[in-house]
Amino acid sequence: MQLNELSPAPGSTKIKKRVGRGVASGWGKTCGTGHKGQKSRSGGTVKPGFEGGQMPLQMRLPKYGFTSRIGLVTSEVRTSELNKIQDGIVSLETLKKSGVITAGTKRVKIMLSGEVKKKLTVQGLSVSKGARDSIERAGGEVLDVKTENPSKGSKAKKQQDITKPEEQKD
Repeated sequence: MQLNELSPAPGSTKIKKRVGRGVASGWGKTCGTGHKGQKSRSGGTVKPGFEGGQMPLQMRLPKYGFTSRIGLVTSEVRTSELNKIQDGIVSLETLKKSGVITAGTKRVKIMLSGEVKKKLTVQGLSVSKGARDSIERAGGEVLDVKTENPSKGSKAKKQQDITKPEEQKD
């Protein structure tokens, strides 16, 4: 094999299109760029993502990599993991002692996944509807802790006062 016998692989190179060679060629006069405007000029390109001055999609969407600060201290516990707890009471402290959740966890929600095999009492934790049924079927109970937002309560009360017209005395 000689250097003058080398050639590129078939289909790897394309012949350059010769534009501006008359009307009959289909690529004459404007050479396929159309009439006037930014894209007809030499070097005239629109940057990727540009939407004609409208706020581009990549700026309208939430940015990648957001982590919720609440999510860092929140855990989900499966109902099957509740069987690891030695005591009959399930709370934040007993979950930490048994190694089901980490020490930095401040909020827990119990989700239905697997079955509960012992009688348990859940205190101070949020529980999904299915998990509540599963715990109660095993003979346990879920003690609710009401956490009412004071701002919502007062707002609702104010709205009731506004909608309820006061009786006028004659």
